[in-house]
Amino acid sequence: MPPPAEEKHEAPLSVALRAPPLPRFTGARNLGTSMTAFLPFTASDVANAVEWVISKDASVEIVGHGSKRGVGRPMQCEHTIDLSAMSGVTLYEPEELVLSAKAGTPLADIKSLLAQNRQQLAFEPMDCSRLLGHDTRGGKGGTIGGAIASNLSGPRRLTAGAARDHILGVNVVSGRGETFKSGGRVVKNVTGYDLSKLMTGSWGTLGVVTDVTVKVLPAAETETTLAIRGLTDEMATAAMALAMGSSAEVSGAAHLPYGLSERVVGGLSGADASTLLRVEGFGPSVKARIAMLKEMLGNAGPIMELVDRGSRDLWRDLRDCAPFCDGTDRPVWRVSMTPSEAHRMVLALRMEAGVDAYYDWQGGLVWLRMEAEPEADTLRRLVRKFGGGHATLMRASPSWRVSLPVFEPQPPALAALSGRVKAEFDPKGLFNPGRMAPAADSANLASATEENA
Repeated sequence: MPPPAEEKHEAPLSVALRAPPLPRFTGARNLGTSMTAFLPFTASDVANAVEWVISKDASVEIVGHGSKRGVGRPMQCEHTIDLSAMSGVTLYEPEELVLSAKAGTPLADIKSLLAQNRQQLAFEPMDCSRLLGHDTRGGKGGTIGGAIASNLSGPRRLTAGAARDHILGVNVVSGRGETFKSGGRVVKNVTGYDLSKLMTGSWGTLGVVTDVTVKVLPAAETETTLAIRGLTDEMATAAMALAMGSSAEVSGAAHLPYGLSERVVGGLSGADASTLLRVEGFGPSVKARIAMLKEMLGNAGPIMELVDRGSRDLWRDLRDCAPFCDGTDRPVWRVSMTPSEAHRMVLALRMEAGVDAYYDWQGGLVWLRMEAEPEADTLRRLVRKFGGGHATLMRASPSWRVSLPVFEPQPPALAALSGRVKAEFDPKGLFNPGRMAPAADSANLASATEENA
């Protein structure tokens, strides 16, 4: 086990501002007469910065590496708390499957450490930097704090659960300037309310998370992905359902319609549609389960295999929405809905708008790239028609993001409850105001992702 990361202390920096003065700690920078960027190194620094923001009755953006900065409504905050300097693993016990880290710790560093012990973050946190075109610091993508704040889980969510199912504890500074801790370093912790799960998916609107403790799991010895070529969306939905209902223990099920297969891991050998089934585990077990799937689905179409590195790269591309990482700001939606109805919804949407789509989570997660406008009303109407779900606008120009509900609007009763929660944690609406709902309605905390429902 590595020793806990050492706290970084340097000579305090004092920058004169109009009263009240800037808190005295390293990293506070005056960006003009009205804007300040705080670069805290410790939780105490964060608390000092929040107290200063409260005293100014000002707004503040909470940011790590900025890989998800383009998700949500555009914000116009007076100040920034940049958590990127709060980095380092503070506890790692491989035998106990527990890891604690400061919120600004790069996910790349955590994954590298876990790989040394053949372990992983099983919820496969998404890296938004490719989709949103952000050049994140050192190419390390997002941070562990950002992964928890967004609750954006990858293909293994089908079997491993979402990020919120792996969070064990958090340390937070609230909008009242209070520092509190929720959860602990054990899986079974039932003391009080599970506030750590409440923070997961809140997109930095409830408090500043300074430290995170998560459950980690063993990584598979090997993995193989079957790619069945040439299936229609409807046929692929049936094939994925059959595979997921079998004893093959499929850990990933996705479908790339015609043309999109060319946009992942070197093209998957052509433009034909590909229905993808991932099997993980010990070598002999994976081999036996792959044989079972081949026998079960052998008549569906030509089958190719991707093993280990090729398979991992493929599911990384699916996780990070690589088929739509085209360097544009054409609207991209992330829709969670009933798997059996997703292809019907997409077909109906294509009757009304130009759209490309692919499916993850056995069809329960649909990625959509619109040709022109976001078509928010049309999309959400069709999602309701085909069983309901959640639609999040993951990428769009600022003008579209400011004029549309980026996150799925909540029913009145749930919105009222969310508003009361927001009022308890951030009564002045200081943190990331307007990101999840219009600034005038900032007390109504919208549901960010389908995992929060």
